[in-house]
Amino acid sequence: MTATTETTPTTGFELSGVSATDLTKAPSEGINTGVGFFDHMLDQLNSHAQVGVSVTATGGDGTSDDALLLLSDRNRYADPPERQADLMSAVGDVLGAEIGKLVAATQKNAPESSSSSSSGDDRRSSRFCCPLDEALVECTLTAGAGEGGGDGGGQLGDFTLAPYGIYPSPGGRTRIGKMAPAHLHCFFAALAKSSGLSIDLRKIRGDNGHHVVESAFKAFSRALRNLLDGTTTTTGEKSADFEALWGVQSDSYRQSLELNRTASISRKTKETSIDVTLQLDWMHSGVTVSTGLPTLDAIFTKLAQEAKMSLSIKCAGDTWVDDHHTTEDVGIAIGQCLNKALGTKAGLNRMWCARASAGEATVEVTMDLSNRPCLTHNLALASNTGGEEFVGGEGCDLSVEMLEHALDSLVMNGQMTVHIVQVKEGNKVLDTALAAADAFGQALKLCLAVDPRRAGKTASSKGTLSV
Repeated sequence: MTATTETTPTTGFELSGVSATDLTKAPSEGINTGVGFFDHMLDQLNSHAQVGVSVTATGGDGTSDDALLLLSDRNRYADPPERQADLMSAVGDVLGAEIGKLVAATQKNAPESSSSSSSGDDRRSSRFCCPLDEALVECTLTAGAGEGGGDGGGQLGDFTLAPYGIYPSPGGRTRIGKMAPAHLHCFFAALAKSSGLSIDLRKIRGDNGHHVVESAFKAFSRALRNLLDGTTTTTGEKSADFEALWGVQSDSYRQSLELNRTASISRKTKETSIDVTLQLDWMHSGVTVSTGLPTLDAIFTKLAQEAKMSLSIKCAGDTWVDDHHTTEDVGIAIGQCLNKALGTKAGLNRMWCARASAGEATVEVTMDLSNRPCLTHNLALASNTGGEEFVGGEGCDLSVEMLEHALDSLVMNGQMTVHIVQVKEGNKVLDTALAAADAFGQALKLCLAVDPRRAGKTASSKGTLSV
């Protein structure tokens, strides 16, 4: 579906070529607002919402004819920074109206599903967290408050992105490129109002201003895609829409198996001898993990089972020394094997977040197969409630410090960005570890799934993850 507005004069700006086309990636040069970094952020809708958007702004200084001659100046409306508030409001207003039409169309045609509100009304919600190596932002969208298009009755709720980084402290960035991030709330408030969506954007963590903003736009884009699909990361496989898109009867399932993604690694040092075989085949070949450390076996078995991947690990290590070499080397081998099996990652869903519980512990993992490896977490390992030195208690085989090392080795060698958020601390570190493994596997399953709508193209505004 395509929604298009020819020319819209508003707040001193004329916005032309305004369009939003579902399941399309529009040329990035079709976005030209006069603030270059803002254009780059809007382009995230193309790559991550799979909604092709375009918009061109002219006339911000009252001289439309002159502005048309200056379209090659991608930062023509950056100064003074105060007028970016009007520009962002205008862009949010017109794009929100078109996005609202797309949402209204999908709601009208969608069957009732578990992504609807539990209160019995017709509102649907979607939540997504986007992980970057120095930021994690959560976006929640709720549709149904308004009709979409024009004044759709939506609203901007929580908007807690500031400060934009920690450099300089305490205020963060006032300019990113030429964009003034202090005015971003104007864009999202206008978009919410005209689209009929309720929007919440919350920074969970983030020290880099550029990445905080990028994470916000990507989280919004991914939440919008899920809303249009009738899916959400909070209901997961309970949704009929989710099963139709990602389940065992879906095109995604069939195409994922057709890729025949498999890899094997033999890794031998003076300290360990490891053989790993991994198949991304929905666990048709089963999971067998034998590292010599039963607790580590349980963690990686849980992860593989939730990821629906077949995994065979045989490790003979110097466990009579301690658990360090075996734990580290097994994490490295699994990560290398996974990265080898995934290849270029073109056509994959790439990002997902999942939550799981074990005992009293609840953990959420947000993952991106980014080729920019980074692990960030707030798990209470050093400060765990029971003061445990070993996962599972005194006398067990895996030390708490090596749990973190195992995850880090896997993430770094798997070339992924992973944020782990401890929602609730468990009474035992083992519960926290198993909840993290469970959520990690669930997120990985959806990240490595083929999205047939991408037709083999990479989910990135850069067009590749290889460089």
